[in-house]
Amino acid sequence: MLILASASETRAALLRAAGLDVTTHPARIDEEQARQALLAEDASPRDIADALAEMKARKVAERFPEGLVLGCDQILEQKGRVYAKPESLDEARAQLTALRGRTHKLLSAAVLYDQGQPVWRTITDAHLTMRAFSDTYLDAYLGRNWETIRHSVGGYRLEEEGVRLFSHISGDHFTILGLPLIPLLSYLGQRGIIPA
Repeated sequence: MLILASASETRAALLRAAGLDVTTHPARIDEEQARQALLAEDASPRDIADALAEMKARKVAERFPEGLVLGCDQILEQKGRVYAKPESLDEARAQLTALRGRTHKLLSAAVLYDQGQPVWRTITDAHLTMRAFSDTYLDAYLGRNWETIRHSVGGYRLEEEGVRLFSHISGDHFTILGLPLIPLLSYLGQRGIIPA
């Protein structure tokens, strides 16, 4: 059984849809404090995603030392600036306004612990270009979708109406959803953890 160190319904659903037996145990870490500390040390967005995924996996692996634990994290980066989940409607509006008409990158990191030790990690990325949507559309979009997008980096969910914000997308769909699923399945198959 795979232990997902997250409460993410999207990640759990993707893993289950791929035929994996998954249980979820959210890691209790202060992600924002950790992110800010890493930014203060001039860590790259790639290193931040990797470090946060590692923290989550390690924290849950301490509770389940015999388990196979997967920690994941996703970072949105645009011209060196790192975006997090918006904490308010105004912050979501500001984020989407800053991203409008521009290309940004999503970095999805995954770290796997087995028997209390890190055994595998990967980081994948995708590039997304937002169209120049109007302020009127943006306000209506936020009004309709706030309850779900407030849980998403950047203030959108591509699997919902958020797809209408984009003019071009380059990259793996699973990366965009926050889980490097193809590399994970390849590793699990190579290790004989799942049939390959």
